[in-house]
Amino acid sequence: MNLLTFFRKPAYIAALLFLFISIGDGVMLPFFALWAQKDAGVPVAWIGVLFGCYAGGELLATPLLGGIADRLGRRPVLLASTLGVGSGFLLLSFCHGVVATAAVLLLIGVFESVLHPTVFTVIGDVVPQDETRHYFAVARVLSSIGRAIGPALGALLVLRSLSTVFVGSAVALLLAAAIVACLLPETRHTGADEADDDAEEGFSALLPALRDRRLGGLLLCFMLLELSGSWVETVLPLSVHAAGTLSPSGVGLLFTFASILTAVLQIPVTRLTARFSARGLVLTSAAVLMAAFGVLLASTGLVALVVAMTCFAVADMFCGPLIPSAVNELAAPKTRATYMAAVSVANDLKDTVGPASGTMLFAVAASLPWVMGIPLVGVAALGLALALSRVVIADESAPT
Repeated sequence: MNLLTFFRKPAYIAALLFLFISIGDGVMLPFFALWAQKDAGVPVAWIGVLFGCYAGGELLATPLLGGIADRLGRRPVLLASTLGVGSGFLLLSFCHGVVATAAVLLLIGVFESVLHPTVFTVIGDVVPQDETRHYFAVARVLSSIGRAIGPALGALLVLRSLSTVFVGSAVALLLAAAIVACLLPETRHTGADEADDDAEEGFSALLPALRDRRLGGLLLCFMLLELSGSWVETVLPLSVHAAGTLSPSGVGLLFTFASILTAVLQIPVTRLTARFSARGLVLTSAAVLMAAFGVLLASTGLVALVVAMTCFAVADMFCGPLIPSAVNELAAPKTRATYMAAVSVANDLKDTVGPASGTMLFAVAASLPWVMGIPLVGVAALGLALALSRVVIADESAPT
């Protein structure tokens, strides 16, 4: 495919947005805790709360704004959300103190609540059902590349100052806004169903999914497993800084290394584990994750950090693709989008609770997140394996 053909297809343009969105997140996230502590005057115990505000804005806004692209159209919503998130990142570079930073992060979360779902909706609008997997795979690959590029760019920007990473994130999102404005057509199909757009909004639309006990148990255990993993992004930069092992730039390179591993090895790992049962993958992932926590407990040296980050990446490769497949099997065709919205709510809850709990544990003792992480991963993995055993996951060997 040539470049001209790529930019003529709305699905590929939408997938390209994930590259810039992931770059924007990756530039600033590894350095946010250090910036908050050193430049913004935020106490360590409050850093996790600020991370929670970032996800909390999404969680609060999703019930109100989740379906707005069905009423206003995909293009204006994407344009407003990319401009809003980009402007919010730019404002962060001028923030000082807990209150101002929390307010801006909540605002960013509100705009970001409609960003990812609307990009996926654009792909679904224009791609035949039998080709959606290919286009979603393209989006995932571009997102992985963005997660690798982002921390590397951030590592360069912090050489100037920690607050400069927010300028880099803002530029990435504003470039995404320019792509939407210049290249992306409106893809919403208007017709007879338009009169029913407001029939179900907010949490009322999620009730059928939330009443499914199988889904609830699966998502609860998955959220606990992911919660412990979220401590890595939040706590590891603080732990490394306290030990003096790596500079802020070195922290960015460490996260870049993990992203590159995932981008390069995800497909081979998926193929190699195609015959594994869902329970086997979850338990293997948990064992690798607990080993990573054990390595961090034993040492904070450079070799230990590389080994631990490799383990974290491998654990994510094992377990990551399972949940969408399981939820897809639980949902009837007419409720599939509703079930996926419930997954989004669960992810937002994890993103809210995880960083806050991780930094609070770190404030008590530097090793406490890793000590608590081992039993939490074990319990969550056993529960998730049990929940997955009740769900028949079709075509596990298919690409995701």
